[in-house]
Amino acid sequence: MVPILAPLPVGAEGLANQLFGAKAAPSRQDPMPIGSYAKGCSAGSVELPESGPTWQAMRLSRERNFGHPMMIQYLMDLSQEAAALGWGKGLYIGDISQPRGGPMTSGHASHQIGLDADIWWLAPQRLNLSRAERESLSSIPMRSADQRSVTSSWGPKAHALLRAAASDPRVDRIFVAAAIKIEICKTASNADKAWLQKVRPVAGHDTHFHVRLKCPKGARLCETQKPTVAELSKGGMGCDDTLMWWVTDYLNQPKDTKKKKPKPEDEPKKKHPRQFTMADLPRQCQDVLASP
Repeated sequence: MVPILAPLPVGAEGLANQLFGAKAAPSRQDPMPIGSYAKGCSAGSVELPESGPTWQAMRLSRERNFGHPMMIQYLMDLSQEAAALGWGKGLYIGDISQPRGGPMTSGHASHQIGLDADIWWLAPQRLNLSRAERESLSSIPMRSADQRSVTSSWGPKAHALLRAAASDPRVDRIFVAAAIKIEICKTASNADKAWLQKVRPVAGHDTHFHVRLKCPKGARLCETQKPTVAELSKGGMGCDDTLMWWVTDYLNQPKDTKKKKPKPEDEPKKKHPRQFTMADLPRQCQDVLASP
């Protein structure tokens, strides 16, 4: 169990990303995602082995191949499905979380509680990459440079991989480039609703897709994301005007001719996760940081 600490110790105002980024090993605690995907930490994380029969972890120098046991098992399971689908030899897996989760010194705002993972769109032809190769090799884009369509790399196998990834009941949602979902929606049927509802458009994500798992059963300190994918999709598949916005107004935002009302000087500014101090995170993250 993860005990609850009371008072914040000295140093609570230190930048959380520096403190969590300095930890090279998981905490010796029972597994528990703490807080929200973009404001929290991860107790008792486990490491995804650098290589397996159907996967390789990439960018090992970042030390972000740690996560909740459910996430690690999900990635192993999906990599086996990927290989069976003919997606190369399995999966190249990007960032999951730091050894103890928490805000990162660079990159992601989320990936903080061990339930997020990036999966490369590059189908592995080899699973014996050296550490140096894993630093230099790059994934491939599935979205065109103008962001409006998929590239020639997209095809039935990529579609099948995304469907397999989203169909798993452990998955809450998957983030992809809008062009990918638009392409899938062209041929979607009501039978696709159960999984396609989970596929959500977001900026970027042209060379990977981002899997987010649900809070595990009994994880009392984990905050479920709201609104749900069913609410976002209004009970449908999300193949609607809210999806097309990403390739229309988002890319050609109308100029605002009205003068914006200045904000009061004393109005607090929203912090970026890299600005979080330990005082901004759930109090149980103090235990995670202090654990052996």
